[in-house]
Amino acid sequence: MLQGQMLIISHPFPLTKSSPTATLPHFSLKILGKPKPFHLPLASHSQTKTQDDGIPTDDVKIIAKFKTRHNYIRVLQVSRRADHPFAGSRLLLLDSPGNIHSISFLFKSLTNTYFDVFATLPPILPAGPVGILGFGAGSAARLMLELYPELRIHGWELDPSVVAVGREYFGLEKLEKQYPDRLYIYIGNALKASIRNGFAGILVDLFSKGSLIPELQDPTTWQRLRNSLRKGGRIMVNVGGSCVEAEDERRNGKMVMEETLKAMHMVFGDKLFILNLGNRKDEDSSLALTGEFAGLDLDAWKKALPRSLKGYVDMWAAYKD
Repeated sequence: MLQGQMLIISHPFPLTKSSPTATLPHFSLKILGKPKPFHLPLASHSQTKTQDDGIPTDDVKIIAKFKTRHNYIRVLQVSRRADHPFAGSRLLLLDSPGNIHSISFLFKSLTNTYFDVFATLPPILPAGPVGILGFGAGSAARLMLELYPELRIHGWELDPSVVAVGREYFGLEKLEKQYPDRLYIYIGNALKASIRNGFAGILVDLFSKGSLIPELQDPTTWQRLRNSLRKGGRIMVNVGGSCVEAEDERRNGKMVMEETLKAMHMVFGDKLFILNLGNRKDEDSSLALTGEFAGLDLDAWKKALPRSLKGYVDMWAAYKD
């Protein structure tokens, strides 16, 4: 459910313009009382907790921790007693700064994160499969499979250990058994993803070492992805922002986001739209959406969504005219 507002702009308007208070940012974990890599924030005196506030160490349990060729994998369980929006959740961290790449709750599917926004894409796509590039533990796939009975998902993940962790700790194995003809997972380079007749839509969530992968700042990457769509297809992208912390300080989250959007704009032109998300001015995060907007039937889009997701369509209403 939406709490607050989201500012929507069409690239290439300035991305540095201040935005109103918003929710659903790309998020990183801050644990109070822990040294780095869990970014110690100062204890907050606010009575209203947000996703950006720290979680006391007593409320977090590490249930898996190991390194692979590609990632620093940690699986964390947040206590249901925690005074935090992530209370009762299980989190997947894949880099030293502690950016969260998957989240699941035991008794609900919605996450109140950008994964919920991802799940609004299928109703505005032509018939056909959706590709998820950067599958993680399957947070976006789980929600979409539950919402859209006819949808088929093809997901790509580079690190086989991430998929293994998803199966063991995030219910992915159960999901695969539940939807054997609708969910397909591939291990390999997501930028080489392809299927016969093309994708109806693509979700892009490709980060490495706490930063959008460099290939996304190259227009040729977006041209290839555009060519992999069928007619009328769209791409929705988590382009991060200043709230994303990279292992390499030179890969500033806001700078990398803007470079990525410039590369996308060179390919999609005025058919590129940006949602600015974030709880704080200095912790912005954004999603990008491609495709025609002027002829989009917003009412039909809203009717195709459950009540908890309808509010996101209202955020696009400014473009109807």
